[in-house]
Amino acid sequence: MARAKKRSPPAAVHNRFMDESRWKAVDEYVDGLLVQEDDALHAAVRASEAAGLPPIAVSPAHGKLLYLLARAQKAARILEIGTLGGYSTIWLARGLAPNGRVTTLELDPKHAEVARSNLERAGVSDHVDIHIGRAIETLSTLAPQPPFDFVFIDADKPSTPAYFEWALRLSRPGTLILVDNVVRRGALADADTDDESARAMQRLNELVAAESRVSATLIQTVGVKGYDGFMIALVG
Repeated sequence: MARAKKRSPPAAVHNRFMDESRWKAVDEYVDGLLVQEDDALHAAVRASEAAGLPPIAVSPAHGKLLYLLARAQKAARILEIGTLGGYSTIWLARGLAPNGRVTTLELDPKHAEVARSNLERAGVSDHVDIHIGRAIETLSTLAPQPPFDFVFIDADKPSTPAYFEWALRLSRPGTLILVDNVVRRGALADADTDDESARAMQRLNELVAAESRVSATLIQTVGVKGYDGFMIALVG
């Protein structure tokens, strides 16, 4: 007897699960049940919005991921490239090992000032050093310091490959490096893309693939931030 061909799901079912409102609903469910932002995190979001900062901070669920990775690493030294309003910085600082420190780099003095207030309100400012200026220039001043245990890269996208190279220099065997916004709504896989940020992420992936000191993968994500993804790399 001939086997029946497997039928594809109706388009309506497919579209239901591809709808961005569905992604957001799932994020809201996860945030309410597992993430549970506190008043300081909510206040950081409101203060950033009131100051006119761009709404590009990590989602609550991804902030919790940063916290969990820092905790799992027992990270005493964390490097963040891209502070913005300090929302992700709060999550990272809360994941620090006892007496640990976060070094975070921010280009815009206005953003850094908002971040300082948010960090103070969250009670973590004593564990965070904010450096203002071009990250590429600041990174060169960090070279003599002990290596970082965890690095989070979430700054201007065209410079990401250079940031990753610096992160590698400032790391040790066992350091985790997380790079945000690497999928670019799928443009990462488009060889003909003219998007500068997507091309930078393609260069990043090529760099990492050729780097023998790093083992990495890339995770696609959907949610309140739309369709994107992150790279996670282990040094050593």
